[in-house]
Amino acid sequence: MADDHTHVQEFFTARAADWDTRFPEDGPAFAIAIAALGLRPGDAVLDAGCGTGRAMPALRAAVGPGGTVLGADLTAAMLGAAVRAGRADSGHLIQADAARLPLRSRALDAVFAAGLVSHLPRPEPGLVELARVVRPGGSLALFHPIGRAALAARHGRQLTDSDLRAEPNLGPLLARSGWRLSSYADEESRFLALAERTG
Repeated sequence: MADDHTHVQEFFTARAADWDTRFPEDGPAFAIAIAALGLRPGDAVLDAGCGTGRAMPALRAAVGPGGTVLGADLTAAMLGAAVRAGRADSGHLIQADAARLPLRSRALDAVFAAGLVSHLPRPEPGLVELARVVRPGGSLALFHPIGRAALAARHGRQLTDSDLRAEPNLGPLLARSGWRLSSYADEESRFLALAERTG
């Protein structure tokens, strides 16, 4: 793994064991976001930066038994927590860098990414890689179970106009990366940006 990922791995390794108990109320927000992704039975979907796999049961329910659910995360401890929580039953877990996925081009119908963008050392190449593995017309959901302002307050910082996930910044970033922003919601209870794979 690249050196620029070391701090990400250290951050999540230290928090993996109690991650789910720290955010026990997030389940419904995940389910609503996944419903907005518009998955169909038989689709192939990646949970990029899957962490403890909280999205995977809802992703499996959306694509059905004939679909494919993959969960990729950089941090082995988070994947271990996903296994202990029984979420490997919903799909296949792989340790991988979201910016260098071991998947063939256009293999997927959709990507779900909860909290991923802010942890990518280089967001544009990371989003380009997500576009590579999704078919044209496929979908991307960038999600967080609380909005940008609430998240900034949780971390004791101010929300600024330079925030990557602010709509005026995110739309052009996605466009440069092979995506078209199709909807944007930044509310107290959730952040959800949906995009379509262009090309």
